[in-house]
Amino acid sequence: MALKNFSRIFSINRTLIKHGLDEFLSLTPMGSWSPALKLFALTSATEKEKPRGQRLREALVELGPIFIKFGQMLSTRRDLIPDDLARELMLLQDKVKPFDESVAAQRIESQLGQPIDSIFSSFSSSPIASASMAQVHEATLHSGESVVVKVIRPGIRKQIARDIALLKQLAGWFEDHFPEGKRFKPRQVVSDYELTIYAELDLRTEAANTMQLRRNFIEGDLLYVPQVYWDFTREKVMVQEKISGIPIADVEGLKAAGTDMQELAHRGVEIFFTQVFRDSFFHADMHPGNIFVDVSNPQKPKYIGIDCGIMGTLGEQDKRYLADNFLAFFDRDYRRIAELHIQSGWIPADTPVEAFESAIRTACEPIFGKPLSEISFGHFLIQLFQVARRFQMEVQPQLVLLQKTLLYIEGLGRQLYGELDLWETAQPYLREWTNKQFGPKAIFKKMRNKWPTWIEQLPEMPEKFSAFLEQSEHSQHKLDKLLTELTRLNNEQNKRRKMTTWLTIGASLTLLSGFLLSNSMLQECYGSLSAAGIAFILAIRNA
Repeated sequence: MALKNFSRIFSINRTLIKHGLDEFLSLTPMGSWSPALKLFALTSATEKEKPRGQRLREALVELGPIFIKFGQMLSTRRDLIPDDLARELMLLQDKVKPFDESVAAQRIESQLGQPIDSIFSSFSSSPIASASMAQVHEATLHSGESVVVKVIRPGIRKQIARDIALLKQLAGWFEDHFPEGKRFKPRQVVSDYELTIYAELDLRTEAANTMQLRRNFIEGDLLYVPQVYWDFTREKVMVQEKISGIPIADVEGLKAAGTDMQELAHRGVEIFFTQVFRDSFFHADMHPGNIFVDVSNPQKPKYIGIDCGIMGTLGEQDKRYLADNFLAFFDRDYRRIAELHIQSGWIPADTPVEAFESAIRTACEPIFGKPLSEISFGHFLIQLFQVARRFQMEVQPQLVLLQKTLLYIEGLGRQLYGELDLWETAQPYLREWTNKQFGPKAIFKKMRNKWPTWIEQLPEMPEKFSAFLEQSEHSQHKLDKLLTELTRLNNEQNKRRKMTTWLTIGASLTLLSGFLLSNSMLQECYGSLSAAGIAFILAIRNA
């Protein structure tokens, strides 16, 4: 391992010990490592007198953006971690320590090529929000529009590059030396995460994503996405319409405004499934710091979404597969779920369907008919992970962001309306979508759309059919010659030639199997981080 990566490991361990976070390991299998970690840190728990939630939050901030984002996700999981930890981690969403005001102003002027006064009639030097990647300032354009200015943190790319290099080293070590390593493909996990987090560093990407999401919901009253001012948007600076609303995490404020909390929770689920199945383009960073609520009509509250740096997309096959699985879950058709997993190649084709069906039933049956407040989703995740390990189930790379977003949605639903039944809320929407996409009307519509193309190609069909027959005859002739040659070789008595033939076949099969193995390693990317994440969650929860 490179010296700089070893230095980073030392720094991470030192930070954790300094903040007394080794206490979270005491009830886990890693508890026996605590003395060695303390010795390796060459420091003591100097921050031990602070509340544990504050110590955890400050340690994550000190460790940098990758760790901050993990803390943001944990903050939505009040069913998995104690309230004192969740309350502190919520501060990571928009209250990370800001960088110097003068640096922000210099960066804005450098990116836009103009003095601040030439761009804005007023500009607030104190940020109104500060997160792991950027901070936000209020301003007013000379044309009178109230806006917010988002500025990327200085030096952030260097910090991310350092931690990504470390993660690559650790992923390679895990994949090469642990029996489960190859199945989880940690190298691809890190590679995919690297692409995602670097995309967040270019605010032009976020601006384009924002405008696409805005167009998708411009009609209707479910979600509002603020306007982007392209003339004042660059790689490290973005100017956007200022919005007003109640933060989604301010449950008391929402209730005080007379908000229908059940309707708000249901609308959140509808927005998610609309993005995934209607648009194939969904906000994949839906932590509470990025969501506000317009309560001008409290009985029909409208979501306001910001920070579109991370967006997910799905193909048609992915959507159909997900919808079929969800509907099978709703119907408790565990046999169908098992068959879908085998058909998709997520688990080996020779997996006993009955055994896999039974394992899924055991994991899923307890959750039906219960409100979220009564469901231990952490225990449910552990059960599913055990099923995955037992049957060598692969997790698909294209679904990583979707899984993360589902965690956010479930966490928000629990905070807003604890009696929400996520499955029952989503079921009507998915059935309607499936009927629209694959029902008789949908098939007729597709045929009607393709009919002009078929008519256009009709005069060429005789020639194409004739060419097809000629090609088939030629292929049959080649096949006959091949069979004759194989028969001759089979009857050949020369042992040397026999041995040469078998060696050639063996070598070819070896090369082919190696090729297939290397490609199969590119199909899964979430398992290793899921395992590590679940272990860390359990450590915090048990603490």
